[in-house]
Amino acid sequence: MTTPLESLVACGTRLWLDSVDPELMRLNRQWGATGATSNPVIVADLIKTGRFDDRIARLLAEGLDDEAIAWRLTDGLVRESQEVLAPVWRASGGDDGYVSFELDPLLEKPGAGPPHDERVARYVELARHWSSGHENRMIKVPATPAGLAALPEMVASGVTVNVTLIFTPRQYRAAREAVWRGAQRRGRLDQFKSVYSIFISRIDVYTEARVPGLSEAAQGEVGIVIAKRIWRDNQAFWQQKELPLAQEIVFASTGTKKPGDAPWKYVVALAGSDIQTNPPATNDAVRKSDLEFARQVDKMPPADVLAEIDEKVDLDRLERVLMEEGVKKFTDPQEALLKLIAEHRARRS
Repeated sequence: MTTPLESLVACGTRLWLDSVDPELMRLNRQWGATGATSNPVIVADLIKTGRFDDRIARLLAEGLDDEAIAWRLTDGLVRESQEVLAPVWRASGGDDGYVSFELDPLLEKPGAGPPHDERVARYVELARHWSSGHENRMIKVPATPAGLAALPEMVASGVTVNVTLIFTPRQYRAAREAVWRGAQRRGRLDQFKSVYSIFISRIDVYTEARVPGLSEAAQGEVGIVIAKRIWRDNQAFWQQKELPLAQEIVFASTGTKKPGDAPWKYVVALAGSDIQTNPPATNDAVRKSDLEFARQVDKMPPADVLAEIDEKVDLDRLERVLMEEGVKKFTDPQEALLKLIAEHRARRS
């Protein structure tokens, strides 16, 4: 009998896990997950469980500062997930089986990060450092001005990227063009791989608060419509290039945030192609359901709903607001992670 998660994969979706918890990674791999992603929130939540106190104690004993410990912990957790997924990477010829590693969010801290040019150079330096020697590690780069500006040099030097914090088609196209410029500077494209992460549920949180005049039929559909339009654009662009590996959309932020929404709302709506990176709770809810998935990624709401969204949703404003919020959600967790490590240090002194 086919399970719900198996039917999701069977209809064309690649299932990734929004966590690098070693236990959850192994469990979700059994359920069909073929990739994973990390961020400071995930690492901080793992530290709070107490399961990694011994690791922190050993790193403290080495005399490392808080920042170095944070990155050593992150690197170790990502490596463990990479080991679980390495057979997928080999079997797919480098088309799947990746774990995403997020670069230093504090480069984007408002009023505190370095100037733009230094920020760009630092992104490139860190991308090369954290990707070196890793076959199935993706480097997570935000679609900020500095992140986008760093992409051509990163990709040209062989880094595999996951461009994140994308909310609008404009951001996606800017990221794609930057990545492709870098790819064309490579000698060979046989291992060129890139993905573009769209944060979907955050868009619907925005429209609930900022575009209350949307009809009941349109409210809650904006994130899905934007994601499907970007997916369609992505398909058309890369099909012309005839590359060995797929350049894919990652449907991210797929956990529902509105009370009353089914936990699998976005999973159902975007089923059928590319990658869904789902929170552990979302995958667990799907697993326990009686759902059977079918391709929906290329099916749009009625024309009148699309027309209403186009008329009432100002994408420039949406992008500006969500990027301001997104950068804060990008930087604050890194500071919280460093604070957790400082607390461990204080308890030992």
